[in-house]
Amino acid sequence: MVMSTRNDLVEQLNGLLRLTQTETMIAETRRAQAATPDVERELAANADKSRERTQLLTAAIRDLGGFPDVVGGGAGRLAATVKSTVEQGQDLVDALFGDLALENELLARTRYARMIADHHGETRTLKVLDRLETAHTATVQWLMTRLGEVAVDAPPSLRPTPMQTVAGIGRRIYFLPAAQTARLANRGLETSRRLRRRAGDTATTTVERSRDLIDAAGEVITAGRDAALKRTEEEATERGATRTARNVNRTRRDLGAIDGDELPIRNYDSLTATSAIERIERLRDVDDLRAVLAYEAANKARKGVTNAIEGRLEQLVAELAAAS
Repeated sequence: MVMSTRNDLVEQLNGLLRLTQTETMIAETRRAQAATPDVERELAANADKSRERTQLLTAAIRDLGGFPDVVGGGAGRLAATVKSTVEQGQDLVDALFGDLALENELLARTRYARMIADHHGETRTLKVLDRLETAHTATVQWLMTRLGEVAVDAPPSLRPTPMQTVAGIGRRIYFLPAAQTARLANRGLETSRRLRRRAGDTATTTVERSRDLIDAAGEVITAGRDAALKRTEEEATERGATRTARNVNRTRRDLGAIDGDELPIRNYDSLTATSAIERIERLRDVDDLRAVLAYEAANKARKGVTNAIEGRLEQLVAELAAAS
């Protein structure tokens, strides 16, 4: 049986120290993107608090008889520099998702370190970790709110850099044809030569997107991103922004970032593979099938089930094309 030791606690604190170095530099980077003086002050305060957490972690490591990871701290600063450079090729939303992933890792590591500290009765370390947990929880919420602003077209607190603006526009243009053809397929593909041609495109696009989702099943979908999308959809619904809520819901369905009870198949999580395939064969909506496929890929990833969904997608789109 593997037991945690104080050395494990020191290792986790050093991991937090490295990530906190990255967090500090990212907060400084975001200051230049603040849309208002109030937001700039918030980010400046966050950077200052992050430096304070660095000092607290350094002291806690020494208090446990360990040595602060100075080299790793430099690596953390380098990681922030690389992240800032790479994200210039992303749009602002993807950059914020990266920030959110970092904060969720900090929060998870803090909670894990807290369990070790509690087990070994390290009360002084516990106090430090309590402060960290409170801070990272608040930062996760702050980032979710920023993502919500973008999603519901509210006045943004952060401005994209010029390169991020270009990336965002390019991404929307790139995905526009796929979104259009998917909507056309769902409307039954009106009979005409133009739509028959699009029906063929729809079949290819839908199947390719399905296979892309399967290929991406091994990637980590952070809980923070999923929670942010769900929160955004709920806020849009509360404000009466039906179209926005519907678009966010579609994104969640495409990512598999929905709960089992939101699927078009009741009690899906409790079904065996055989029963799931039987229910899948009854579905007649392309979006419903894509939602089940994404959910399956993000959760159980049963090969037989995903193959059945792919086959049903091909069959359904072929039927729609023939009917036109």
